[in-house]
Amino acid sequence: MPSPQPSHFCPLPHSSQNQPCPILSRHCNHYTHKITFKKRAPRAIKEIKKFAQKAMGTKDVRIDAKLNKFVWSRGVKNVPNRVRVRLSRKRNEDEDAEEKLYTIAQLVEVTSFKGLQTEVVDA
Repeated sequence: MPSPQPSHFCPLPHSSQNQPCPILSRHCNHYTHKITFKKRAPRAIKEIKKFAQKAMGTKDVRIDAKLNKFVWSRGVKNVPNRVRVRLSRKRNEDEDAEEKLYTIAQLVEVTSFKGLQTEVVDA
């Protein structure tokens, strides 16, 4: 039996307005170990998206421009080892969209990753 995820990672009902936004660190180095140099930055972006889908329960995940620039800041092969990400669930404004909610992944700039834990903040 798989271990249950923490309560703040469970998908919320569509009707809730003030949804918690987890702020967490992702290890890009873990995603890109033993990956061809020219595929490292794209793989890191895909893995961040995949994690956000699982954590927030939405299939539509959008990467903020600042987060994308940070991952690509050292080129395609020298991806930063860690990145701090805020995941927030938003309502889809498009009426003919397949899903009512989407997740946006934003960069949280930190000076050091030492001692950081997952935080849950209200949007």
